Amino acid sequence: MAKKSKTQKAKASAARQQRKAEREMEEQMPQAQAATASEPEKKGLFKKSADAPASSNDTAKAAKKADDKPKKKRFQFFRDVKAEMKRVTWPTRTDVLRWSGVVVVALLFFGVFVALLDNAIITPLLVLISGIGA
Repeated sequence: MAKKSKTQKAKASAARQQRKAEREMEEQMPQAQAATASEPEKKGLFKKSADAPASSNDTAKAAKKADDKPKKKRFQFFRDVKAEMKRVTWPTRTDVLRWSGVVVVALLFFGVFVALLDNAIITPLLVLISGIGA
């Protein structure tokens, strides 16, 4: 998994602190207030009222959620790979062809250079050295 940048670490830390503060606020909310609350306020279709008392079921779920350790995501590695591949700056076709040509020419040049060095200089030198010793 790729290392997180300082910004990502700071954001994650801030998010953890905010979640911790929210859990503490929920734990500190007096139970008497929830029991004595009269009619609940009207809520929007998808919004929860911040002043609405939490039911015992909600507090049990919150406590259970706080106790659970976060599960490892099964395919997180592949998601990370996909995200990194989107960030890659891929070369154009002409760049690939141009640099492939440079590599082939360099290989040919050094192959010929080593062959000449071996056959024209090193081999006669070895024959000369081995002939002197005999």
